[in-house]
Order: sequence, then C-alpha cells, then structure tokens
Amino acid sequence: MSRLDYCNSVLAALPTSTLQPLQCIQNAAARLVFGLSHSDHVTPTLIQLHWLPVSCRIKFKLCCLVHAIHYGRSPAYLMETVQSVGASRSRCGLRSSFTSSMDYSLTRMHTKFGKRAFSHAGPVTRNALPDHICTVADPVKC
Repeated sequence: MSRLDYCNSVLAALPTSTLQPLQCIQNAAARLVFGLSHSDHVTPTLIQLHWLPVSCRIKFKLCCLVHAIHYGRSPAYLMETVQSVGASRSRCGLRSSFTSSMDYSLTRMHTKFGKRAFSHAGPVTRNALPDHICTVADPVKC
C-alpha cells in the first residue's frame, strides 16, 4: 500500500482510465491477502480491509496535505503554494476575507494539466469538504 500511496497526490484530476491500472493492483493485493480467486468480487474485501479506492485515496492525501499546511506542519515550499481566502491580497477588502471561513483561494488555470497542479487540486479538493469535517481541530495540539 505504501507503493500505491507514494506521491499519489500528483495523480490528482487524472481520468479514471489512467487510474484503473493502479486500482487493479490494489484489487490484486486485496485478493492476495484473503486468498481469493480472480473471479471473486473484491469490494467486500476492500471494505473489510478499510482500504479506500485509489481515486478516494488521492483525494484523502490531498486533503491531508492541505490540513497540514493549514496548521503549519508542512514544508515552506508547500505553504507558499496554497493561500486561505482571508490571506489573499486580492481579496483583502472583501467580506469573505473577514469571515472565519477556512476555504482556500484557487489559482486560475486554463488547461487541464494546470488543474492537476497541487496549488489548484489541493484547494479544490479541500473546499469541497463539508464544513463539519473542515473544523476538526489539529490533533497535535489537542
């Protein structure tokens, strides 16, 4: 599983057809763990192992990285790529900059390749989360 998770945030916004080979590898690993044949359904096995599908694992990793950025537990080069709405200079006079919103500003991208960049994909994934999940306290400080 560590091999599947390694740098998987760079796989953000890829089409399902590109992620399918990785999903097949994850399914094969689940079948190996439980000794299932190739014709057996693997979904109940993935649920029993508490393994997210590859596309969901990518979103989870992106959200974890943005969460670490929010609480200052990430490298400086990552913290420079993502800005909260309140910290954005272009929005300093707007009401959204004074709210306690935890949303992140999006860099404007004109290509699909640009939308895969962490500076865009991270905030998009994080902003899509419900508010009750975003307000979870930093576990290190609790």
